[in-house]
Amino acid sequence: MNIYYVYILTNKNHTVFYVGFTDDVYRRTIEHREKLLKGFTSKFNVDKLLYYEEFNIKEDALHREKALKRYKRDWKVNLINSKNPGWKDLFTEFIK
Repeated sequence: MNIYYVYILTNKNHTVFYVGFTDDVYRRTIEHREKLLKGFTSKFNVDKLLYYEEFNIKEDALHREKALKRYKRDWKVNLINSKNPGWKDLFTEFIK
């Protein structure tokens, strides 16, 4: 069974958020950290995994990603605080 992830990344100063979807949050976070893909995350140094959710159904994860992208910053902050109040980098949970 596949697991799909919706995740929120930020930069060192927590000034921007990036919401994404993947089937491999470990690989995807490394791509962001190493700036392997040009775009928003490389431009703004977004590389800290603050939040993620797991889904068994791909369409559910994609629906949730789209919903999170529509939410205002304050709502995302509250969501992050609900699971990760210290705003620690959750990437360590995925180190193989």
